[in-house]
Amino acid sequence: MKFWIPFFLSLSFVNAGPTTNILLILADDLGYGDVGCYNPEAKAPTPNLDRLAKEGMRFTDHYTGSPVCAPARCSLMTGLHGGHAYVRDNH
Repeated sequence: MKFWIPFFLSLSFVNAGPTTNILLILADDLGYGDVGCYNPEAKAPTPNLDRLAKEGMRFTDHYTGSPVCAPARCSLMTGLHGGHAYVRDNH
């Protein structure tokens, strides 16, 4: 019992600081040059994505776990390598 009281008191004084929002957009069949913030000559206008990119941080290198949709999502959501994931195709 002596351990729990200081532990709970210490939790009440923890300063979490400002929170950071992370937005990950996973889109099927969207190429690097299809969004206006990466390619000004993009065929489809993407004003909202361009505004998000302008106000936030852009990442230019990303690697997928698979070249097709379902296994790529499985690798992203489970953290497993494609060889260890249980979703292997789009069926």
